[in-house]
Amino acid sequence: MGTTSVPELTLPDPIELVELTMDDGAQIVVRRHGVQGSRVRVFVSHGNGFAVDGYLPFWLPLCARYEVIVFDMRNHGRNTARATPNQDYPHMARDIAQIHDGVADRLGEKKSIGAFHSMAGRAAMRDAVNTGWRWDGLVLFDPPNIPADGHALYEGMVRFEHRLAEWAQARRLRFAAPGELAHDYAGGRAHQSWVAGSHVLMARSVLRRDETVGGWSLVFPGELEAATYLANISMNLWPQASDFAGPVLLVGADPDLERPSPTAIANKTLAHEGGYDYAAIAGAGHMLQLEKPAECLAVMDGFLGKNSLVA
Repeated sequence: MGTTSVPELTLPDPIELVELTMDDGAQIVVRRHGVQGSRVRVFVSHGNGFAVDGYLPFWLPLCARYEVIVFDMRNHGRNTARATPNQDYPHMARDIAQIHDGVADRLGEKKSIGAFHSMAGRAAMRDAVNTGWRWDGLVLFDPPNIPADGHALYEGMVRFEHRLAEWAQARRLRFAAPGELAHDYAGGRAHQSWVAGSHVLMARSVLRRDETVGGWSLVFPGELEAATYLANISMNLWPQASDFAGPVLLVGADPDLERPSPTAIANKTLAHEGGYDYAAIAGAGHMLQLEKPAECLAVMDGFLGKNSLVA
């Protein structure tokens, strides 16, 4: 029996690297891709425990029309983990603001769109609501929104975050090769529907060669991932769309699946209660940008077009 080859996803070389220092000393490596002369700049970042390079199937098509800024959240991906990581939402929200402003200072002002998944989306929401609006538009992909205690969804979302934290605490830290983690991704129900090549690319993006003991280790260890899940619970962030001083699109996982992600239900509910511009990606779970990248891009395109932000 023959074997089916999996296409290898190749990361393009960035036009430019920009190293930014956050207010507590954390280093964030920003990569500039796409069309330098575009009038619109799109910032892209990722969810808890992942890395932005692994989202290539989503952000690479944007590079044909936009200037695209990709970056890993603190302690993730290409960034250096710190002894005192400050892995909490107040710091991540400030990071979002400082990255936006730092890129504008280094590369010039442009119309700016934030396209953020999950954890990065929650951080951007906190910054935009609590600190100030700095975008021309925000596209939030299935952020794990949790309503206030007493809401019908509160207890379920809290249990969900605790389950994720327990899983993260117990997850494997070291691998002989990225292919082992890619196999784990492909075998898991939540990740098996990613487009071809994504499992390997994501594994390479979240692992780093461990020269001291050999093999490969997670850049972002499980205890920090677990703490980040739990930190989401106490944010008290269930804003109305009118709390943002500019256009926001909420893009959710499919709430009508037989076993939908709790985040899909939460985002459908928030959109209804908060008056959001909202779309659900049919057939997609929480990792919707890797399961249905073309559909996610089409929904985002419609939002940008409606707000005169298409390059």
